[in-house]
Formats: sequence, structure tokens, C-alpha cells
Amino acid sequence: MNKEKILQKSEDFSNIISTGQKLKNKYFSLYYKESEKNHYGITVPKKVGHAVVRNKLKRQIKNIISKNEKTIQSYYNYVIIVKETSLTLDYEGLKIHLYELMKKVGKQ
Repeated sequence: MNKEKILQKSEDFSNIISTGQKLKNKYFSLYYKESEKNHYGITVPKKVGHAVVRNKLKRQIKNIISKNEKTIQSYYNYVIIVKETSLTLDYEGLKIHLYELMKKVGKQ
């Protein structure tokens, strides 16, 4: 995933979370808001695990997004919050559940 597509400022995260729409399932919470281009922010809370575990989850999610970017709804900013239950999933499970959630964006 390109660095231009990653949200880094805490104001951007706060803005999307407070004013955007929300979807969630057992493994992820997804906040999204309309925008000119797609941008992604990924947060993994400390209660999910140690830094190695959190960084691994972030890398896997970035990889899932970059491989499936053409099928993801365009013109939105996304904030993905990973829940503790996602530790039970392997890469394919993460991919399936995140993709199911992202398919619902814009259809509500």
C-alpha cells in the first residue's frame, strides 16, 4: 500500500470516527466517510497483544487492502479498528471477514 493512502494524523482518525458511519462485526469495527480519494487508517489496541502481534496484524490488513483495492468501494476514507477476537483468525479468515465488512460500505 502506498504511503499516500495511509492516514497518519490523529485529527483525521478522530474526524472520521466522530462524523463518519460505522460498520462492525465480531473481528473489526469499520468507520468510513466520503472523500475524494481512498485513504486507510488501521488501529490495533494494546489489549490485542504485544507490539509484534499488533504490527503483524497491521501488515496483514495492509496486504489484504492492497491486493483487493479494485473491489473496495472508492471515494471513502476508512478507519479499521481490529478487535481482540481477530487473533483467532489466520490470514484467510482476516481477509474474508474484512472484505465482507468493506462490501457493505455505501449500501446503508
